[in-house]
Amino acid sequence: MSEQPEPQRRKWLKLAIPSAALLVLLTWLYYTPPGLLGKADAIGYAVCHRISTRSFFLDERQLPLCARCSGMHLGALLGMLYQLRMGKSGAMPPRKIAILLAIFLLAFAIDGTNSYLHLFPNAPSLYEPNNILRLTTGTLLGIGIAAVLYPVFNQTVWAEYSPLPALSKYRQMLELLGIAALIDLAVISQNPLLLYPLSLLSAANVLLVLGLIYTIIWVLILKRENRYNTIRELWFLLTAGLATAVLQIAIMDVGRFLLTGSWESFLS
Repeated sequence: MSEQPEPQRRKWLKLAIPSAALLVLLTWLYYTPPGLLGKADAIGYAVCHRISTRSFFLDERQLPLCARCSGMHLGALLGMLYQLRMGKSGAMPPRKIAILLAIFLLAFAIDGTNSYLHLFPNAPSLYEPNNILRLTTGTLLGIGIAAVLYPVFNQTVWAEYSPLPALSKYRQMLELLGIAALIDLAVISQNPLLLYPLSLLSAANVLLVLGLIYTIIWVLILKRENRYNTIRELWFLLTAGLATAVLQIAIMDVGRFLLTGSWESFLS
């Protein structure tokens, strides 16, 4: 039996993948808790422990992500948006910025390990953890995630990308950290007018980060590297990436729900 011609195969994929994506999305929307915050909770449920004592609250309602994950995804979203103004920059940050990002990662690892040890009553620890530290170190790691993901995406998908890094100066990092500090203060304030949009943005960024990563993977699988010039040309692979992200979240939601029988956190 002869192989399917390439144009026909591509045409079939362009119909099948969006259809599958829509089916996965509609199924997930149907079975997850109602409302925007309910859907955000379902996203957080797939990637975060959502322990209430390690989370901030919107009035009496726990945020979709814990303090550390909220910071991480708000920081990553901020980092991605900040770099957008630099265009299709495809180079990694220079050494001086990479060292700073490594310090962010180290701070995240130390605080995360110390916080984890506090789950065990008799375990040794360095200091008493708190949600402000969790939020701050999460935000720093999120900025680092964006600093790596942004150039990797650009150098993988675009036919032409800039050989310059989007983040190359301490001044840029100071600007990023200043904006990040304001966002963290908004979360810490627990003002409903600020927390509501920030909680939705943090959950949306889970889809954004996973979608971009899976888009890169699809590009590599299909061997379509460096063939695109605009987002419009890339829509098919972006759809595939987002659909895979939603599928991953749906699978993890189902697995956790079967394990716990509840949409609540593992621990109070």
